Amino acid sequence: MTDSQIIREIKEGNIDSYAELMTRYQRKVLSFIHHMLKNTQLELLAEDLCADTFYKAFRSLHTFREAEASFSTWLYTIARNTVLSELRKQRSIQVSLDEDYSIVPEAPSEVVPENALLRNEKVLLVRQAINNLPEKQRSALILREYDQLDYQEIAQKLGQTVSSVKSLLFRARASIKVQLEGYVSEPGLKG
Repeated sequence: MTDSQIIREIKEGNIDSYAELMTRYQRKVLSFIHHMLKNTQLELLAEDLCADTFYKAFRSLHTFREAEASFSTWLYTIARNTVLSELRKQRSIQVSLDEDYSIVPEAPSEVVPENALLRNEKVLLVRQAINNLPEKQRSALILREYDQLDYQEIAQKLGQTVSSVKSLLFRARASIKVQLEGYVSEPGLKG
């Protein structure tokens, strides 16, 4: 059964069919939300925000217009807006690199401690660089790099054209490269 058929059933009063839509999209939406929350100390809210997303979608399903967007695009838009709303509420929370070390797993004892520290620092710097991106660039990059979606799928989920997605990804990668320039290429080091 297609999303459209399920939505039609729900609009006709069979609200139990909504469980099928949740089953189809819950894992992907949760992953998207979790990646948007990376390095914000709010990762634990991902499941709650995912539930909020599906609740808001259910309550607004009567406003969904298939001619304007696919259900997944509409749902990802609700998820993105739900996360952004929560981030605005939590704006006073400042991310500290020191506090993030507590969530990085300890390296095995056979690994040189200095290498493990450098690797952990690089992971945190990349996360911070991603979080510094404008919202559309960050969303596109997360969908491409973490969810492994192709350009067409990203365009659908974000309500953009494929060329816009390519442009967003190019700018996101360029911005991250600039942000990490001092850390990645240090004078005197050759790989």
